Amino acid sequence: MGFRMGIVGLPNVGKSTLFNALTRTAAAQAANFPFCTIEPNVGDVAVPDPRLDQLAGIAQSKQTIPTRITFVDIAGLVKGASKGEGLGNQFLANIREVDAIAHVVRCFEDEDVTHVDGRVDPVSDADTIETELIIADMESLEKRLQNIVRKVRGGDKEAVQQERLMKLALTALEEGKPARVVEVDEDDLKAWRMLQLLTSKPVLYVCNVDEGDAAEGNDLSRKVGEMAAAQGNAHVVISAKIEEEISQLDAEEATEFLSELGLEEAGLDRLIKAGYELLGLQTYFTVGPKEARAWTILEGTNAPQAAGVIHGDFERGFIRAETIAFSDYVTCNGETGAKDAGKMRAEGKSYVVKDGDVLHFLFNT
Repeated sequence: MGFRMGIVGLPNVGKSTLFNALTRTAAAQAANFPFCTIEPNVGDVAVPDPRLDQLAGIAQSKQTIPTRITFVDIAGLVKGASKGEGLGNQFLANIREVDAIAHVVRCFEDEDVTHVDGRVDPVSDADTIETELIIADMESLEKRLQNIVRKVRGGDKEAVQQERLMKLALTALEEGKPARVVEVDEDDLKAWRMLQLLTSKPVLYVCNVDEGDAAEGNDLSRKVGEMAAAQGNAHVVISAKIEEEISQLDAEEATEFLSELGLEEAGLDRLIKAGYELLGLQTYFTVGPKEARAWTILEGTNAPQAAGVIHGDFERGFIRAETIAFSDYVTCNGETGAKDAGKMRAEGKSYVVKDGDVLHFLFNT
């Protein structure tokens, strides 16, 4: 599994420019006026992981296959979006389909780029979007609560659980808090996720700054960082202009360009890393002469479920996982060396896969 990240924000904050750069396409139409994104654009990009190339080199794999992240560029929301202002209503549904929200906020001054509210205030912009999502969730819950009244009266256990969770969420929303602040018991997690509340999505604030501020950020991005920390959310500082330029360069030129700007890695790399941390994701590898491949799983995933990411039959017929830690694979120069050094382990169904594990699954057909 990879994950889907929805890119949201007010008009003219740089969402489409960032999307174009990240996906190396011009599929999203970037222009200096609101609502230039008419349909949600979807793009898959490879997740950069130098470990994969290192493993492929050792195993002399003919092909490397990285795991992928899907970005969904969602049209600019404005105040009143939950009431149908702008193009907001139809795009709220697109947000429900993503795993996390990358909330792009404008942290740059530019007289040539119009701000929908006539001033640059990223914290206020973030509050505007959050408020619209809270209102949309409230209206959705109020309608759904009315629709399940009969089932609740009839003692339907599922409906009773849904009603309880919806009322919990509604209480938080009415206090101006997003649904993600609600503490949910493990037994209720599945039902909670099925509510598909917009404000239950983890949020990563993406501070779009000028090229000169990409390395250290600026006062505006620092304010966003303070806000994110107070909310328990994350933030990254990115220059969409730089990402756009990098997307036109080859690997060597991009490295040199980043070095000149005092940056160690591209914004895409930082964005994906932050997204992985936000969602509690990690990577394991399968390596052989044919291919070296990366797979994304949730932290805490057991070996059979990790095998199931490759194919359901692997999970159903799971016997064991031959496991080598990434560092051992590299130090021992591959699988044979790791075996000889006693670094290959046979792990069973209860094994919790670690980030970077190189795995070979044995299963019954």
